[in-house]
Amino acid sequence: MRILVVEDDRKIGSFLQRGLEAERHVVDVARTGPEGARRGCTSAYDLVVLDLMLPGFDGHEVLRRMRDGGVNTPVIVVTARGEVADRVRGLDEGADDYLTKPFSFVELLARIRALQRRQASAFDPMLRMGDLAVDTVKHRATFREVELDLTPREYQLLEYFMRHPGVTVTRAMLADRVWGIDFDTGSNVIDVYVNYLRRKLAAAGAEAAIRTVRGTGYAFQPPASSPAPDVPGA
Repeated sequence: MRILVVEDDRKIGSFLQRGLEAERHVVDVARTGPEGARRGCTSAYDLVVLDLMLPGFDGHEVLRRMRDGGVNTPVIVVTARGEVADRVRGLDEGADDYLTKPFSFVELLARIRALQRRQASAFDPMLRMGDLAVDTVKHRATFREVELDLTPREYQLLEYFMRHPGVTVTRAMLADRVWGIDFDTGSNVIDVYVNYLRRKLAAAGAEAAIRTVRGTGYAFQPPASSPAPDVPGA
């Protein structure tokens, strides 16, 4: 998932970013109301974690602008305002869930998973191509039912490729959807991680799954299904 955290407290924002990235999410952080509204309304996010007490204007205004602009991205409001009236107002304005500070990070993760399950009820959360499968809720990938040992970034790359089979994916697209807004455009890190992923797929038996499109980016070719190997002595 690509997640926007709108939080003015640098310590809390950094903590949430590190924790969510460890769970294989791509995370951007906005520190003011205007910045949160701009990013929430103009960029494609799968989830917004929104503080209410923000400089510029508050989280209620961020949420109002998103919903008035037709943005239906799920929003979890995280705030020190714990009064029932505040929670009711946030939910009535379009928030999908509410957490009161201080909160447990594992509870935030559980609420994110619950929102994912709610969204997944309308579609199959599994992406399958040949013998390769990606579980978009559990954030795990398997080839011929054996789990691949992927880093969070490698998993994010694979999920993006699986969602765009046969399509030429540019480096700019990968920078935006996998690395986020803080990506250094002069870096070769995308090529490095694509090669990491290629090697792991090849080691598992999924040869030539990612093809380089010279001067543009990459195209993902779903690996073909193959028969299971003979079991010695069978």
